[in-house]
Amino acid sequence: MTAPPSFPILPGQSWSVHKRPTFSTRVVSHVSGREVRSPLYADTLYEFELTYDGLSSGVSYAGLTDHSLQSLMGFYLQCQGQYGTFLYSDPSDNAVTGQVIGVGDGATEGFAFRRTLGAFTEPVSWVASVAQIYLNGTGQASGWSLVQPNTLTFTTAPGSGVAITADFSYAFVCRFIDDQEDFENFMNGLWKVNALKFRSVKP
Repeated sequence: MTAPPSFPILPGQSWSVHKRPTFSTRVVSHVSGREVRSPLYADTLYEFELTYDGLSSGVSYAGLTDHSLQSLMGFYLQCQGQYGTFLYSDPSDNAVTGQVIGVGDGATEGFAFRRTLGAFTEPVSWVASVAQIYLNGTGQASGWSLVQPNTLTFTTAPGSGVAITADFSYAFVCRFIDDQEDFENFMNGLWKVNALKFRSVKP
């Protein structure tokens, strides 16, 4: 599977950053006050909102990447608004060490890469790189492969009760929320974006 393009990292990004875990729940209420709730999402989707206080349309501003306006606007155009997908590496949520992936049963060869936040564990969207795979704490130099977007496949199924853990980095597969974006030219050669919004999608 070909990797989607990666979201550009630009020094003009400013605070604050919004990240919204999103669920969808069907709620049916009864006149008695009781209610029935049904979750519609198997996995969480995330919405992100970034702000850019400085984007340079040329090469004359220190601290900003030359032609950063063209880089960001060009990326948005490349994605055709909501249509195209891309990889977003969240600076605060993009890698794990010693992450529990699963437990072998002697027959299963494929396991989804997962990451844990507190007491919650979920599959990751896209595995960017794998530093190490462990079976019962012992590093495995071979006998496994990464199948994009997020599957660990073993040549031989791990034995029953064998703990599978991993060190790896990951990204969110995303799309822009809007088909129109506002780039504001507030000074000669300087631009800003007040709210660049995108959301994760199921790969």
